[in-house]
Amino acid sequence: MSLETLQNQITTLLDIEAIKQLKAEYCDICDDDHDPDRIVGIFSADCVWEGKGVAIARGHAELRRLFEGFARQVSFSQHNVFNPRIHVDGDRAHGIWNLLGPFTFREGKRQLWVAVRYEEDYVKIAGKWKIARLLGIGRMALPSKKAGSRRRTRAFFGRIDGRASTRIQLVRRSSTHRARRAWLPATSSGS
Repeated sequence: MSLETLQNQITTLLDIEAIKQLKAEYCDICDDDHDPDRIVGIFSADCVWEGKGVAIARGHAELRRLFEGFARQVSFSQHNVFNPRIHVDGDRAHGIWNLLGPFTFREGKRQLWVAVRYEEDYVKIAGKWKIARLLGIGRMALPSKKAGSRRRTRAFFGRIDGRASTRIQLVRRSSTHRARRAWLPATSSGS
């Protein structure tokens, strides 16, 4: 491997890490009351923020107004993003992320768990990565009361590879028994 190839690979890895940090900053801004002053700092001036079926904002002024609206509507959010797939091509990059997180809305104190797929384009401006385009595609919205109920939890997690899940079965067991059996597979009789 040539020195130039190695340098290019290191630069790509550093760019990918910088984009991951940029996405973490985006999540922090969203979870910090959708701070409209901070959000414009991580997007390019000609940015596009689009949430399918939610809103679209073009440029910093519209993005600021959008996030001011989010701050008025959302009292709590926790943006948990994972599975980044980032491709860097010079001063441009594309990323795909998944989000799973709880949201609480001020009106009616409505609570939802949401799953979203983010598709994003990035641009490096003066050596710093910015979000040029963010597309959020909603995949699931589930009221949190149902999401956290014992019945729904058992239905969701109750079977893994055809066997009853020990972790869910242990909900019914004493704490002493739970500690002893925490990672043992369930028996076919469901004990």
